[in-house]
Amino acid sequence: MTSGTGFPARPHPMPEIQTHFRTCNICEAMCGLEIAHQDGAVLSIKPDKLDPFSHGHICPKAVALQDFHTDPDRLRTPLRKTDGGWREMGWDEAFAEIGQRMRAIQQQHGADSVGVYLGNPNAHNLGSAVFLPQFQKALGSRNRYSSASADQLPHHVAANYMFGASLAISVPDIDRTDFMLIIGGNPVISNGSMMSGAGMPGRIKAIQKRGGKVVVVDPRRTETAKIANEHLAVRPEADALLLFALIRTVVEEELVDWGHLGGMVDGYEHIVAASAGFTPEHVCNAVGIAADRIRRLAREFAAAPSAVCYSRMGASTQSFGGLCQWLTVVLNVVTGNFDREGGAMFPQPAFDLLARVQPNDPNARSPARSRLRQLPHFSGEFPVATLADEILGEGAGQIRAMFTIAGNPVLSAPNGDRLDTAFAQLDFMVSVDIYLNETTRHADIVLPATTGLEIAQYDVFFNSFAVRNPAKYSPPLFQAKGQQRHDWQILKGLMACLTGRPDDGSTPEMLLDAALRAGPYKDQGLSLATLQEHPHGIDLGPLRPCARERIRTLHGHIQLAPALFLGDLPRLRSALAADPSEREDFPFKLIGRRLVWNHNTWTHNSRRLLKGAGSITLQLHSSDATHLGVHTGQMVVVRSRTGQVDIEVEVNDDMSPGVVSIPQGWGHQRAGIGMRTAAGQPGVSINSLTDGDRVDPLTGNAAFNGTPVAISTLRHMA
Repeated sequence: MTSGTGFPARPHPMPEIQTHFRTCNICEAMCGLEIAHQDGAVLSIKPDKLDPFSHGHICPKAVALQDFHTDPDRLRTPLRKTDGGWREMGWDEAFAEIGQRMRAIQQQHGADSVGVYLGNPNAHNLGSAVFLPQFQKALGSRNRYSSASADQLPHHVAANYMFGASLAISVPDIDRTDFMLIIGGNPVISNGSMMSGAGMPGRIKAIQKRGGKVVVVDPRRTETAKIANEHLAVRPEADALLLFALIRTVVEEELVDWGHLGGMVDGYEHIVAASAGFTPEHVCNAVGIAADRIRRLAREFAAAPSAVCYSRMGASTQSFGGLCQWLTVVLNVVTGNFDREGGAMFPQPAFDLLARVQPNDPNARSPARSRLRQLPHFSGEFPVATLADEILGEGAGQIRAMFTIAGNPVLSAPNGDRLDTAFAQLDFMVSVDIYLNETTRHADIVLPATTGLEIAQYDVFFNSFAVRNPAKYSPPLFQAKGQQRHDWQILKGLMACLTGRPDDGSTPEMLLDAALRAGPYKDQGLSLATLQEHPHGIDLGPLRPCARERIRTLHGHIQLAPALFLGDLPRLRSALAADPSEREDFPFKLIGRRLVWNHNTWTHNSRRLLKGAGSITLQLHSSDATHLGVHTGQMVVVRSRTGQVDIEVEVNDDMSPGVVSIPQGWGHQRAGIGMRTAAGQPGVSINSLTDGDRVDPLTGNAAFNGTPVAISTLRHMA
C-alpha cells in the first residue's frame, strides 16, 4: 500500500496502553482494580496494590467485568415484545408508551396497582442508589419489593428497633478482634456480607496469628469453617436458640459487662426474664450442640479481650431471622463488645445515610401489612415472598403492572416458579436490565442500561457496612455508545414520563459531591474533587466508638428488648418440639450455598466465571447417601411441598447428616432466555423447591434455609 506521494504509507501508531483504577462493583468487598486498556479493549484486570482498603486483593469475579462489557448477549437498545418477537424501539417512543400505559393503569386501579422490584445490583450502582428514592416517589406506589427481603431484611429490622434507623448497621471490627463467632456466614466465599472488606481469608487468619480464635456455627463445614479454629454443626433454624442459650449463660454466670455503654442501654431486665427458658440444657437437643459446649463457648466469648458475634445469611434467611439478628446484637452488647475496638462497631461513611434520620421511637406505630397475607412492611417495602400473591390475588389493590429494575426474582425469590406464572399474567411490565433473563422475558418493554466498566462508581451502601472507613470514586472507563443510557438516566426518563415534570439537571456526581461536602469529613475538606485527586481511594481511618453519634432512638439509648422481638418468643419456644409428621414426609432440611466464582444470576453469562463454577450438585452426607442407596454422580429427585427438581448427587461429609445443599441462582433452561452462556451450564433453580409460605413472620424475610425436602432416585419415581 502506498500514500498519494508514491511512498509507502506509514502505519497508524497504536494508542498507548493506559491504566484505569476503580472499585469492583460486583459484590460487597469493594476490591480495588488496576485495569490496563488500549484502544477501547481491556488488556488485563489486576489487583490495585495501592488501594488503601483492599490492599491488593481481588477475587475471581473481578476478571469478568470485561466479559460483561463485550458480551454479545447484552441488550443495547430498548426492546418491545410483539407477536413476532422482540423488536428495537427508540427511547422517546419507549418512555411515551410506558408513561401512557402506567398512568392509565394507576388511574383505573389506584396508585398501588403498579409494583416495583429492585434487584441486588442496584445497591452496587451509584446512579441507582441516589435516584431510586426519587423514582419510587414519582411512582407513588407503596408496592415496592426487593432482594433485601430474600437476604438481609432482619438486619435492618433489628437496627431500626434497637438503634432507631434501619441503616444503623454494626459490623465486626475484624482487624482488631480477639475472638470471632460466625453464625451462618461464610466470608471466605462472600468476602464479607453486611461486613464489607476485601481479603476476608487473610483477615480471618490474622485473628489466629495474633493469638485469637475463630469459631464457625453452621450445618455445613463451610470454606470458612475449614480455616477456623473450630466448627460447631448446628441444626438448621436453631441459631436463635443457641444465641439465647449463650446470652442466658452470660446472665446466669454474671459475665455481663456494659463497658462504656452503662447508662445508655434500656431493657436488660426483659432479657433476663426472657432468657430464663432458654438455658443450654433446655435447648441443646434442638440445637444439636452439647450443653457444656454451649456454656464453654459463652465463657470464651465473654472472657476474650475483645470478641464479636457475626450472624449472616444462614441466620437471616430462615424462620427466625429477625430473632437471630436481634440476639446477635444483644450478645455483643451484654458482653461489653459493642461500640468498642475488636467488637461490633458502627462505620462512619463519608456519604452518611444516617445524616437525615431524626431521633424517633420505632415502637410508636405498628408496621403496615400486605393486602393478602398480612406480612409486615419494613424499610419501605413488602416481602418479596408475597409478591406473587399480590399479582395473582384478585380484588382491590391487586398489582396489575410491574417495573423490575436489575433483578431476576424468578430465580432468586422463594417459589420462583409461581412468580414466573404471576409475571406472565400482568397487564403490563417494564424491565430495566442488560439481559433477557427468566424475569425480563415477561416484560412488554425492556430498557437496557450501561454496566460495570461504563458507569461511575461510589459505594453508597457498602461503605456504610465497611470494616474501615474508606472513600473512593471511580469514573467510567468506557463511555456509553450509541443508544446506551445509564441507569440514572433511565430512572429520570421514567420519572418524567410518569409525572410530566421536566428533568432538573441533577447528576449522580452532583448529589455525591453535596453529600461529601456535608458529611462527617467536611472539616477535612472532603469532596468529589478530593476523591478525583486520589484514584486509589482514601483511607479515613479504622472504626472508632461512635454509638452516641449514630444511634437515632428518641433518647439516644440502645433498646435491648423491643416489644416486637419479645412478642415473637412464644414461636421460638414452640421450635423446641419438632413436628414428627413433617419429618416423616420430608426428612431432609435443604440449605443454600454460595460459589466464589459467581454472585447473582447475571454473572452466569461470563465465560470466565463459568470456568470455575464446577458442578451444580446436591451435597449430602455419606450416611444419608448410604441410607438412600445413592452415590456421587447419580441423578436424584428432590421434592418439596411446592415443587421438585432432578439434580446430580455429590456425597460430601462437610454436610451434617439430614441436611442437604444446592447452590442458589442457577437453572437457566427456560424458553426465551437471551443468556446463551448461562443456558449452556447445567443446574437447577433451588427456588423451584423453596416455599413462598415459609417466611420469618416477624420480618417477612424469606425462609430459604431449612426447607423440608424428600429425596428419591429417578428409577423409584418411574
